[in-house]
Amino acid sequence: MNVQDKESNGDGFCRRKMSSMVEKLSELSIAGHNWVSDVPILQKNLRILTQDQIDLAKMLLHEGQSHLFANWAEQGVDDEKKTCFFNQVSRLNANYPGGLAAYIQKARQLLADSKAGKNPFEGFTPSVPSGEVLTFGDDNFIMFEEVGVKEARKAAFVLVAGGLGERLGYNGIKVALPSETTTGTCFLQNYIACILALQEASCKLLEDKYPVEIPFVIMTSDDTHTPTLKLLESNSFFGMKPGQVKLLKQEKVACLDDNDARIALDPNDKYMIQTKPHGHGDVHSLLYNSGLLNIWHDAGLRWVLFFQDTNGLLFKAIPASLGVSATKGYHVNSLAVPRKAKEAIGGITKLTHADGRTMVINVEYNQLDPLLRTTGHSDGDSNCETGYSPFPGNINQLILELGPYIEELNRTHGAIAEFVNPKYKDSSKASFKSSTRLECMMQDYPKTLPPTARVGFTVMDAWLAYAPVKNNPEDAAKVPKGNPYHSATSGEMAIYRANSLILRKAGVQIADPTTAVFNGQEVEVWPRITWKPKWALIFSDVKKKVNKGCSVSQRSTLVINGENIYFEGLSLDGALLINAVSEAEVQVTGSVENKGWAFKPIDYKDYSLPEENRIRGFVIEKLEQLEKNYSEPGQFSLQ
Repeated sequence: MNVQDKESNGDGFCRRKMSSMVEKLSELSIAGHNWVSDVPILQKNLRILTQDQIDLAKMLLHEGQSHLFANWAEQGVDDEKKTCFFNQVSRLNANYPGGLAAYIQKARQLLADSKAGKNPFEGFTPSVPSGEVLTFGDDNFIMFEEVGVKEARKAAFVLVAGGLGERLGYNGIKVALPSETTTGTCFLQNYIACILALQEASCKLLEDKYPVEIPFVIMTSDDTHTPTLKLLESNSFFGMKPGQVKLLKQEKVACLDDNDARIALDPNDKYMIQTKPHGHGDVHSLLYNSGLLNIWHDAGLRWVLFFQDTNGLLFKAIPASLGVSATKGYHVNSLAVPRKAKEAIGGITKLTHADGRTMVINVEYNQLDPLLRTTGHSDGDSNCETGYSPFPGNINQLILELGPYIEELNRTHGAIAEFVNPKYKDSSKASFKSSTRLECMMQDYPKTLPPTARVGFTVMDAWLAYAPVKNNPEDAAKVPKGNPYHSATSGEMAIYRANSLILRKAGVQIADPTTAVFNGQEVEVWPRITWKPKWALIFSDVKKKVNKGCSVSQRSTLVINGENIYFEGLSLDGALLINAVSEAEVQVTGSVENKGWAFKPIDYKDYSLPEENRIRGFVIEKLEQLEKNYSEPGQFSLQ
């Protein structure tokens, strides 16, 4: 037999073996009949599929997804695209607890509940949970801040940063957006500076000979992972050691076309499943699967702090909130602010079921009022004698005790209670305007906790703790007067307001604000005061570095960049910038007066200007300033 005959015989053997395998596959059945006979085009493609791909196909047909194959080409056409299809199915299957079949089954149930108008809180009675309400600057607040700084060395921080800034009118990742334009410090840079300042202060308080490195995790997405890594690497991780930072990428979930939970295909690609983000609740399963929690626990850590991407005030609230968790022994501590009744922010609520179950969770504002009315509260969500709702406003920042958190995730594998929010075409709820998907939220973690879990909250004034940046100029301008705009404009002004009020509480004479309109939003314009976290991390730091007799005019700008800068008798009417290394001690006194810096209004539709300026509605005109730089160790005086 020659070589050609051997090859020919070998080819024949392979064909006979493949034919036999296909025949055996065709004998497989679901519910007693040929599993693939109802999808002839898939049957014709079986010979190009691996066993794993066949198992996935079988699962999809069992779950009513035969439409996914309806428009496939014959074998030999688009075979690479078919492989890509199963690669995507495999990823979707692997990344969801219980697999894609569990996702479809859960979706089918939730969609049925949604269509029927089922109340997710049926059988529950709401009440006000127990928690801690803090007043900035009093002895209790200062005590909690100091406890929190000590505890910080035993904490890990987790930033949920999976979104782009498109909703803001900004095409970059949100954490790259400047939190304020006086210094241009972006959100991520500010967060890292705060964590590093906490790290240093905590170790100093305890005179730790072996300084710790606080872990920092960032949850990213397909959209934000590479830009986030690039932002970190191009800025040397903003001073943090690269090993301290871990990026965990969130995967998406399949979209659904109808109430039967039929998976949606990309309208432009019949071999591509349409996907959307699953929600920031995925952070819990990502942490569970990463193995980081056990590493942290073995290293002696006690706390995990979760926060979202564009709240420039958050770290002003972190030390005291962490102090509350440690003092009260909370397993879960939700940061909160006072909320007006019916304000568009969820309320932290204790729910007690008729069968005795209890949980303390966030109830969305559009659910809280009807829930109260159906359980005997005729006024629904109404303000009490304080002028606010008794249910504090949830700001989606959590502090979890690590030990109980690990125990819970070992039980749930990080799965969080899901919901579905389809947009129906009409009142029949028979079809959707566009595809939907299951979602989960980070703050719904307490829903599965046992009644013995210690779940509480910490309330602080919104001016100190909450100024998210999430609305574009047009949407913000439509917000009724008196309600928060939650825009880049209001977020920046909130930072100046908070710093001004903190200095005022410390005894500095801070001029009252004026009002101005930028991008159709009327805002208070306080003195433009900023400082690095190393200068003052908590209120007692401010009081040590600012003595009475200082005054700052409304039009002034004050930038403090240095650890050991002290003010006594300063009168500022203009712009003053002070930069000093940690080994330089600077005493600032006397009078500083110059033309200063001013806000110049701009049109957000002027596309010749950078996006980060247009979404604020102003730029800063730097007319005149006094800038002092102290780059050498020693004692200095600025008079």
